[in-house]
Parts: sequence; structure tokens; C-alpha cells
Amino acid sequence: MDQNLSDSQTNYTPQIVIIGILFFIFGFVTWLNSTLIPYLQIACELETSQAVLVTFAFYISYALMAFPSSWVLKKTGFKNGMMWGLVCMAIGALIFIPAAMSRTYGTFLTGLFVIGTGLALLQTASNPYITILGPMESAAKRMSVMGICNKGAGALAPLIMGAFLLKNSNELIEKLKTLDATQKAIELDALASRVIVPYIIIATVLIALAIFIYFSNLPEVKAEGEDDVKDVSNANRQTIFSFPYLWLGFIALFLYVGVEVMAGDIIQIYGKAIGISLDIAKHFTTYTMIGMLVGYLIGIVTIPKYISQTTALKFSSVLGVIFAILAIFTSGYTSVLFIALLGLANAIMWPAIWPLTIHGLGRFTKMGSALLVVGIAGGAILPKLWASIGESYGYQEAFWIMVPCYLYILYFAISGHKVGVKSKK
Repeated sequence: MDQNLSDSQTNYTPQIVIIGILFFIFGFVTWLNSTLIPYLQIACELETSQAVLVTFAFYISYALMAFPSSWVLKKTGFKNGMMWGLVCMAIGALIFIPAAMSRTYGTFLTGLFVIGTGLALLQTASNPYITILGPMESAAKRMSVMGICNKGAGALAPLIMGAFLLKNSNELIEKLKTLDATQKAIELDALASRVIVPYIIIATVLIALAIFIYFSNLPEVKAEGEDDVKDVSNANRQTIFSFPYLWLGFIALFLYVGVEVMAGDIIQIYGKAIGISLDIAKHFTTYTMIGMLVGYLIGIVTIPKYISQTTALKFSSVLGVIFAILAIFTSGYTSVLFIALLGLANAIMWPAIWPLTIHGLGRFTKMGSALLVVGIAGGAILPKLWASIGESYGYQEAFWIMVPCYLYILYFAISGHKVGVKSKK
């Protein structure tokens, strides 16, 4: 049964719980990348610039698959789209089995791309779904609840998978230096095989959740004006190119995801690069996720009761600039701490940027959401840029690329989200 945004008295708690479970699952899978980067760097004998292809393969799938995902959603609806996204993720997880058996980096990257493809479909469906599921003024609050589910899983992922994949990693690294080629290959094959059981479990959970979604009572929820051939506010708008604020929001989300991935996934490899033991650095992503959890809790308490989502976005952007600069000009664990604190600065950005960008799109909501999912490819581009700059000028200095990113997000919060907005008469 279709429901509309105007049905503000409806109790959406059961639906929010189901979507929260989805956010937990794809948060867990997404933030496994932080452990996979150093793990595959050892197992497949990679340079740093090669290792960050983990994030590239994962996030570039969003750019390639977001609009096809939008087409799928038009054919299947939100609910079935979520189900097929989970099935696709499960297939990607199973690809890790032959990848581990052959210790082939390209096959690992293929699995990550397929997982990312499933996530693109899930994100294209679930983000607008939770945004539409209630009043727009509290959309950032609902997104913050989803963020807690997502980043709570993100905090657990490196702890759980790090214990499996990076157990005694420093000892292994030193041992590998003393072995001949044959013995080294045996040790690396054993290391690669560690990933098989966890990813079989992940695939099983994803399939089970897909079946659950199929039999659930999730309704099709539509944005206000989505069914109108020409709703009043969009009477003269024929395509998504008629919404300037949508494109400015797309750039903001692209840059945000890039800095979020650097703070979450790159922090481990950064810690290792500045001389911190991998046995310690493997936990750094969890610290970033804890920072994000704190930020989400602040957002839930304060938005919209005390501050608007635009004010929160302004404050977060300024905080991001400050923490990024402090991470550059401090050293050792202090520098790592400020990278982790970027989690606090980043927390409210996704929940604020998304509703500000798709608000008022009406019948263009699904297409606009697909465009924003393309923006998630920032997680593919910016970490790769960071690694390239880092190899030439130093990994700490490479964090300068974060500063203009946060400044642009500040611009979007101040005025960018208003460009081309038309009020209903």
C-alpha cells in the first residue's frame, strides 16, 4: 500500500526499525574496508597506493550503478529494491571465497565492486525512504538514528574482523621478512584463507535479511508531489538539471563521503605509515566511529528542537576544518586523535545534506536520490588522491585536501542549499 509524506500521524516505528537493521548491516559491511586495506596489503603484497584500491573498487560502484539502481527501483519499488540489493551484496561476499583461495587481488576487488553495487541499490532505496517517512523538518533526526545504526556497526566491524584477519599482524610481518619465497607463499596463503569463514557468515546473514525484507510489511512511501505530472512548485521543471541546489548538494555529498572515508578507512593505514604498530592501528577506525556516534546522539537531541539541520551543518563544517588542520600540525597519536575526531565533525553531515538536497524534488525524488548515491563515489576518488599525494609529499601533509572539502560543505550549508529553491504558492 502506498503512503504519502502528508500522512504525518502514522506511526512509522516498525518501518524505521527495519530500515535501521539495514543501515546496521551495510554499515558493518562498508566499514570492513578499514580492516581489509591493511589485511590485503599484507596478503597480496601491495603498496599503499594499490591497497587503497579497496575503497576505489567499493565506492566507484556507486557512480556506475546509482542510475541503473534508480531504474530498478522504478520497476520494483523501494521494498523489492532493498531485497535485491541484499542478494547482490551476498553474491559479492561469496566472491571472496575464490579470491582467498587464489590470493588474487583483482578477484577481491571484483567482490568489493559487486558488494558496492548491491549497496548502491540499497542506498538509493533506503535513504530517500527514511527521509520521506515522516515530516521533512525532522528528517535529519531520523537520518541520525540511522547513522547510529550504521556507525555502531562500523565501530564493531574493525574490532571483530581485525581479531580474525589481523591477529598477530606485526609478528607475521616480521616473520615474512625471514622466509624464502616458498615458505612466504604458504604463510600468505594461510593469511588469505582467514577471510573465507567470516564472508560466508556475512553472505548467509545477507540472504536471510533479504528473505525477511521480502516477507515484511514495508509499505511503498512516496514523496510529496511524486505522483504529480506537474506539481505546483515544479511546474516549469522538466529534468533534474532544473534543480541547481540538487547539483550543489551532490558536490557537497561527494566531498563529504571522501573526507568521511579518509577519517574512517584511511586512519589505520595512516597510523601504520607514521610508525604506529598495526596491532594498535587496527583499532583506530573504531575511534572514528565512536566520534560519529557521539555526533549522531547530539543530532538526535538537538535537531530540530534546539538547532536546525542547516545550523548543525555549518557548525560541523567549521569543526572539520579545525580538526583537519590540527591533524596536520600535530604528530603521532595526537595527529591520529584529530583524524578520529573528524568522525564527530562528519556525523551530522550526511543526515543534513541528504534532506536539504532532495527536498522539493517531487516526482524527481528517485532520480535525485540516485544522483546523490553517485556522490558516494567521493569515497573512491579522494582516498586515492590522498595516497598519491602522500607518496610524493607525505601522508600527513596529504590531509590538506580535506580543508577545501569542508569549506565547500560550509558554503552549501550557508547558501548553496537555497539556490534555485521555489516555494509552493
